[in-house]
Amino acid sequence: MATTTKKTKKIATPIDQRETFVSLQKTFADSESNTEEKLKILYDLQNADNAIEKLVQLRGELPAEVASLEAEVGSCNARIESLEQIIAQYNENIAAMNEDIVSLDAEAQKYQKQLEKISNSREFDSINKELENLAILRKIDEKKIGESREAITENKNTIQRVGEKIDVLKIDLEAKQEELARIVESTTKEEKALLKTRDELAAKLDERTLSAYNRIRESVHNHLAVVTVFNGDSCGGCFNTITPQRLIDVASGKKLVICEHCGRIIVANSYSEE
Repeated sequence: MATTTKKTKKIATPIDQRETFVSLQKTFADSESNTEEKLKILYDLQNADNAIEKLVQLRGELPAEVASLEAEVGSCNARIESLEQIIAQYNENIAAMNEDIVSLDAEAQKYQKQLEKISNSREFDSINKELENLAILRKIDEKKIGESREAITENKNTIQRVGEKIDVLKIDLEAKQEELARIVESTTKEEKALLKTRDELAAKLDERTLSAYNRIRESVHNHLAVVTVFNGDSCGGCFNTITPQRLIDVASGKKLVICEHCGRIIVANSYSEE
């Protein structure tokens, strides 16, 4: 009876997000590309990222300033909307109190007519007491109406001041938006080309190498994960001295050489000459 052998599927080891180039040294060459090719791809990828960052830096603080101004204009508009709602509520209150005054006056007229028909002092005193209470309630409504009108005037003045501030902010915002649009327009074509190049280079690298590259770029202030030799014997990233043997390995281009001080990849200066 013939036996069949089952093929075991190789399970890819998950990427460790803490992994660095140092931990990749043992497996760096274990891919379709050889070490020299991968180093060249990484160097070109670093150059593409550098060029993209320079274009972004041309915009300077403008994107943040535009966003801040837009947020401030939005906040001012929201404040005006809130004040307008408050004014609307005051107007509703005034209308309600005016209706209440009309009702109080009508009730007072009713009591005044009753005064003409009463014949005893006790009933007279009772009606006069009611009239006094109605007069007090009327004065309270009138006072509240006056206070509401003052509050409306104050809120309208605030709306005017906020509106004037919005006008100033919009002038500044439009100027910065135009300046930013000019810069973006002048660099869009170049940036798209660089992003396309970057994506093509990144696609040539295995996930582990690309993950380590991106992580090191994010962790260092100058965003350099791949550097050349500086001044003949130092790391181009942290400027610490490289041992003679490591310099030989770098020059050969056959090994993945990691700076023992900063963890960056060091490649031969011949790459920059190319």
